[in-house]
Amino acid sequence: MTTGKIASAQAPAGEDGEIGLARGERLAMRMWRDEPPNADKPTSVSAHETVGYVLKGRAELVLAGETVRLEPGDSWLVPAGIEHTYRILETFTAIEATAPPAA
Repeated sequence: MTTGKIASAQAPAGEDGEIGLARGERLAMRMWRDEPPNADKPTSVSAHETVGYVLKGRAELVLAGETVRLEPGDSWLVPAGIEHTYRILETFTAIEATAPPAA
């Protein structure tokens, strides 16, 4: 468990390029910073629920076959157990929270 302040400049990078932010036993935050266009993510199904908020850039979330456009100021939800992927359209920065914490 992480307590106290986590400065994004010193936060650890994950294997998929995400920046690990605050993390507890039941909830975790991470940031995707300056993901380049055409950096499509592989289709996946997660055991955790994800909510996110777009800070800058544009992407498409493909959720159970439906495409949802994400732009600055938009938030989204990916329920646990639902197949999904992201298509990065414009250099993209977003914050996500996952429950339980993503592995």
